[in-house]
Amino acid sequence: MKKTDQTRQPGHPGGSPSGVVSRRDFFGLAWKGLGLVAAVEVLGMVSAYFFSGKKKNGAPPKQLLEAGPVDSFARGSVNAFMGGRFFLARQLDGGFIALSLRCTHLGCSVSWEEHKKRFICPCHSSAFDISGEVLNPPAARALDYYPVMIENGLVKVDIATLKERKTFRKDQLIYA
Repeated sequence: MKKTDQTRQPGHPGGSPSGVVSRRDFFGLAWKGLGLVAAVEVLGMVSAYFFSGKKKNGAPPKQLLEAGPVDSFARGSVNAFMGGRFFLARQLDGGFIALSLRCTHLGCSVSWEEHKKRFICPCHSSAFDISGEVLNPPAARALDYYPVMIENGLVKVDIATLKERKTFRKDQLIYA
């Protein structure tokens, strides 16, 4: 049995006179459809880049996470907020600082060792005190931190603004 090519008839673009779409026409339409979807995705990414929700002055918008009432945090305590990616540390003098979970050496997640009163990195054993200051290298700088504010007796953390620092300074603490 001999295969014959379907010929296109005048007046029937893209198919045979019986209305059946050829394999070639089907794949041509499929590629055009996929190209259209890809173009829409690229357009979406470009518009998300240019209209990312930043304020006109270039500062990112605040994302405040309410940590809780000031009185619920004991002096010298550390509380983990995994959803916010930070530890809220209350210093012995009553000041608050929200420390990043990420080690400044290679970005591994640090954990708080209550019995030793320090943060420890499981990757290379960098250690940090309750204020985020380096106790044990290879980390060369203090843990990064998020701005803290206290409004109406509630501790709030701006989780959209991570601040890098070389060392701990007293002015990084917020007091009630």
